[in-house]
Amino acid sequence: MCGIVGYLGTQQAASIILKGLQRLEYRGYDSAGLVLYDNAHFQMFKTQGKVHDLRQLTNFDATTQTIGLGHTRWATHGVPSDANAHPHYSNSGELALIHNGIIENYESIKKVLLAKGYHFISDTDTEVLVNLIEDVQKTQQCKLGKAVQIALTQVVGAFAIAVIDKKRQDELVAAKLGSPLAIGIGDNEFFVASDASPFIEYTNQAIYLEDHQMAILIKGEAPRLRWIKDDAVSEYDIHELELSLEQIEKGGYEHFMLKEIFEQPNAITNAFRGRLLPALEMIKMEGVQNNLSQFLEAKRIIIVACGTSWHAGLVAEYIIEELTRIPVEVEYASEFKYRNPIITPKDVVIAISQSGETADTLAAIKLAKEQGALVYGVCNVVGSSIARETHAGAYTHAGPEIGVASTKAFTTQITILTLVALHLAKEKGSLTKTEFNELVHELERIPEKVVEVLQVSDAIKEIAQSYAHATNCLFLGRGVNFPVALEGALKLKEISYIHAEGYPAAEMKHGPIALIDENMPVIVIAINKGHYEKTVSNIQEIKSRKGKIIAIVTKGDVVVKEMADHVIEVPETLEWLTPLLTTIPLQLLSYHMAVLLGKNVDQPRNLAKSVTVE
Repeated sequence: MCGIVGYLGTQQAASIILKGLQRLEYRGYDSAGLVLYDNAHFQMFKTQGKVHDLRQLTNFDATTQTIGLGHTRWATHGVPSDANAHPHYSNSGELALIHNGIIENYESIKKVLLAKGYHFISDTDTEVLVNLIEDVQKTQQCKLGKAVQIALTQVVGAFAIAVIDKKRQDELVAAKLGSPLAIGIGDNEFFVASDASPFIEYTNQAIYLEDHQMAILIKGEAPRLRWIKDDAVSEYDIHELELSLEQIEKGGYEHFMLKEIFEQPNAITNAFRGRLLPALEMIKMEGVQNNLSQFLEAKRIIIVACGTSWHAGLVAEYIIEELTRIPVEVEYASEFKYRNPIITPKDVVIAISQSGETADTLAAIKLAKEQGALVYGVCNVVGSSIARETHAGAYTHAGPEIGVASTKAFTTQITILTLVALHLAKEKGSLTKTEFNELVHELERIPEKVVEVLQVSDAIKEIAQSYAHATNCLFLGRGVNFPVALEGALKLKEISYIHAEGYPAAEMKHGPIALIDENMPVIVIAINKGHYEKTVSNIQEIKSRKGKIIAIVTKGDVVVKEMADHVIEVPETLEWLTPLLTTIPLQLLSYHMAVLLGKNVDQPRNLAKSVTVE
């Protein structure tokens, strides 16, 4: 959601913060701001709009301050406006604070502060928090770090904050609960950010704060970490970042989304590298192997996720049940804890999240652990909260995904979950040796087949030109490709703002067929695996009602080619691996339609890359 950048050091703060905010734009936001601090004076700049608009407010190249905070806001409390943009001052103007998260009890705290004579100029929960810290500082006569610690014991909700005090020229305090926060450690300097991308060009040393942890950063001294609840000293590890500056640049592509679509052959390879071992006829998944008895004896596997990750979970449901015969349920993490689900120690819960910071998924993990279930995480970001909170898991190794609309996250998640299914199937003996080896060798060939699909991007762009101004689209698939249809519809909605729905092809007759006319494009996944004849019948039903058909077919198909208005071919593969190919044309179609409509593909309106509040 919101993006946080802070700097304390010897370099010019403004340029570091502004560049960092731009690298966090993928998180989604509606306003931006920064505060610079030097010689006991604050300079505040903030505006509704983008970082580009913020840059226009003054000549930041001429600033000399070496301490500052920056923020991109995704509105929760209060509409997008200059007043509601961060940073926020305390009433005295002594403190400045930035915040990602939600303070759920801010109204009750605000009432107490109003009774004490505090006033507020914004509608945000963040302004309440900075004044609470100031009130503690005054009443307790304590330093900034202690005031932050005491204040945060009184709040309910989620936060990642950074705060500076006019009276403490060389100090910055940061804290975390439920929202991500990383600290970069340089030469006599510190960086604070929502992830490592804003400071990767300055240092590869980082601390990832744990929940309920705060850091007191003083120039020239080692970081001091403490636990918020009891103010006890906290140990910490310094991580060496694997992220590189080149990975977070566009590399000649027009958009990050297009770059990430084309990165999928390498991303899939990285996901199975060291795990997929065809020559040894085995899958190596340490997190699964170390908990093998719990997986094999599980009464069921419950998959929890949101958005694109939920669709990956649906694909996995088909694959895991087919290959292992273990029952699988897929749950929206955002609904999971609110319906009081039945979870037992005989269940295995798989939590999926690209960022590893999704608040709803983290809440589901906490609930599952409380009920005694084994929790296995699948995420992309090393050191993320889900990686730390789960009992075991696997990184997708997709590399940074900057585009808000997930692409390589989806295919790498499916790859990891397929590896899990294959590992369990071999150990359980639910596949023959021949079947297992056939799947393993074919999975190894998938990246080169994805390359083949990507080569038709220009042809897909031509198809997109015919339908870019459609107002509605229908996506249909069967079996393991039904979730791919859901994902295709989601991609189109996210970046083009065209209304789209995904359905199992057979369900079309139970309602959606009423929408079909000569103006309705229908995208059908009609590969020659799994109920092909039934899908052909569905296409005939659409054509008889003058619907426009864009068909994803297996290379060499002639039956559907005669009926469809447009055909996109994918290479032949085994049924359970087809989603890794059929999703690629849908990503490209959505991308080209959005570009033709002039939409901001990498930063679609109202969306955030990492949803860190419930």
